[in-house]
Amino acid sequence: MTFQKLQTRNGNLLQLADDGVFDVIVHGCNCFNEMGAGIAKQIKSHYPEAYEVDQKTTKGDISKLGTYTIAEHNGLIIVNAYTEYKYGRGKQVDYEAIQQVFHRIVRDFSDKKIGIPKIGAGYGGGRWKIIHDIIYKEMKETGKTNNITVVIYKSNNR
Repeated sequence: MTFQKLQTRNGNLLQLADDGVFDVIVHGCNCFNEMGAGIAKQIKSHYPEAYEVDQKTTKGDISKLGTYTIAEHNGLIIVNAYTEYKYGRGKQVDYEAIQQVFHRIVRDFSDKKIGIPKIGAGYGGGRWKIIHDIIYKEMKETGKTNNITVVIYKSNNR
């Protein structure tokens, strides 16, 4: 089987979203209502609506894995994808949760331009190749292989 790739681009996901490049951005969350590190921390600060909706869910509820909540900011949809049960060092990302949530996201936002970071591969500790393949498979099954773009973070200082 030939390895297919998701679209990628360098930049800052939040800046690109603010510039109207994406209709939807998705980031990984844990089930303990913490947005204390990585892009989640940036989203908490930049789009407080996303943090507020996360706070309305039950802290520590494992049944959130594989689901999502949404918030809206000036027409942009921010998706809090519950891809990790807890937070901390080591592998926290749950690959099955990635599959479940992207199955829903690809279906629910099939007509939208979606931007994501390397979800689950930073503080989540997951292997990007595995995560990439899970997301690509979900997109391919719906026939929507061009609507998700992975934004590789590059600061303005580099």
